[in-house]
Amino acid sequence: MTEGRGGVAILGIFVADLAFRAGRMPAIGETIAGSDFKMGPGGKGSNQSVAAARAGASVTFISRLGADDFAAVALATWEKEGVRAEVIETPDRPTGAAFIYVNDQTGENAIIVVPGAAAAISSADVDNAADAIQSAAVFITQLEQPPAAARRGLEIAREAGVVTVFNPAPAEPVDDAIYPLCDYVTPNETEAALLTGLPVGDIDEARRAGNVFLDRGVGTALITLGEAGALLHTHEDSTLLPAFNAGPVVETAGAGDAFNGGFAAALARGDTPPEAVRFGCAVAGISVTRPGTAPSMPTLAEVEALLDDH
Repeated sequence: MTEGRGGVAILGIFVADLAFRAGRMPAIGETIAGSDFKMGPGGKGSNQSVAAARAGASVTFISRLGADDFAAVALATWEKEGVRAEVIETPDRPTGAAFIYVNDQTGENAIIVVPGAAAAISSADVDNAADAIQSAAVFITQLEQPPAAARRGLEIAREAGVVTVFNPAPAEPVDDAIYPLCDYVTPNETEAALLTGLPVGDIDEARRAGNVFLDRGVGTALITLGEAGALLHTHEDSTLLPAFNAGPVVETAGAGDAFNGGFAAALARGDTPPEAVRFGCAVAGISVTRPGTAPSMPTLAEVEALLDDH
């Protein structure tokens, strides 16, 4: 953990997750019957905040919300989880929402995200939250808010000596100048393939993709590989940390957020990188056994019990 600093600062978005469970996706022009529906808190940054807070970290979440019922859900969620919200209210724009299709047999998902008010997060907003970033041990951001805001957050953290984690999701090409600001970049297989232009179908391919990130200036490429675990890849070492089987898979939506939030929380408390990756894998392993995104995040006690069992 960075000397004199503590906890995790997260820049990202909140959306209301509207999750529909069915045996398959409908074709264009087709209506099918689903088996279940739930609404709950979501958004990558918000999910990561809940995951890190339940894992024992002090968390500040930086974002924008509308002034509506979905915003009330966000504020209630953060208050319940002990997440400090540094959020700008944007009355002229709605709080975001996400359509989530969940296959009710496999738990696999497909998602459409509309950021709403959070699409207006600016570099100036991030500058206004600089104190929260500079006082953290770890800063993490993604790409659901504008890339310029993500870059500004990484710049502020890097200048302050805060550990930086960039979760490039949903994947889209970014200015190569963002990569040297990243101590860790944490794509999944699909995101790594899109960002590097290389296939990522096995461990050797993941290592080759990891080398592309390193060549762009990233300190460590941390590529999550689903059931295979997570690859911690540097110029000096390349280690595959295994996934955890905590039970039958119910829903995979939010698994990446669980991993990133758990990983950041573990780094913030001073775990070594391999220990932090193992912790993140355990958080994700439990989360997929439950429905929902933020609601599926496990407590510290649950994660420690799983780690002890393995």
